Amino acid sequence: MAIQMLFPTPLWRSALDDAGLLADLAHSCRAIAADDGAGRRWSRDHAYRGYTSYASLNDLPARDPAFADLARWLVRQAQAFAAAAHLDMGGRKPRIDSLWINILKPGGGHSGHIHPHSTISGTLYVEVPAGAGAIRFEDPRLPMLMHAPPRHPDAPPEQRHFVHVEPAAGTLLLWESWLRHEVMTSAAKADRISISFNFA
Repeated sequence: MAIQMLFPTPLWRSALDDAGLLADLAHSCRAIAADDGAGRRWSRDHAYRGYTSYASLNDLPARDPAFADLARWLVRQAQAFAAAAHLDMGGRKPRIDSLWINILKPGGGHSGHIHPHSTISGTLYVEVPAGAGAIRFEDPRLPMLMHAPPRHPDAPPEQRHFVHVEPAAGTLLLWESWLRHEVMTSAAKADRISISFNFA
């Protein structure tokens, strides 16, 4: 007798080990945030605790050389993820559709959501102070688990209903855009800086 695991959900984890590029990105994120009045207004109006360029800037790789370097690296990572996850991309390379800055203040978080109109999504963590909070991924079958018992606390990650990933500076996570996720509330004493993106 044996158990066969069906319908696995891939999560790509890698690291940007270029300390110089990470430092350049951190500096650029802060400088762009200081200049982006529209992004600060959007963040305030939508109760985002901190700053995001999500609704205000769509040209970061053209605007800043550090983001151009990052974009090239991200394309290679997305290609590797697509191959490892057996995604049939029709012979085309993944293309960055959007890329934005997140500067999350202490006490901030982001409720559960997906990324519609894209295929691969992800986040690069630039600065992660202690206590900054995990990203939590949700079992996509959750709405159908009517009378399913809870899982034991020591269940392996692939059998849990929620999986928390604690990132560090330089951590890159990629997932298919339909996978619901949320950013847990930050208990850090400093801002957490990350860069999120979607691939078409």
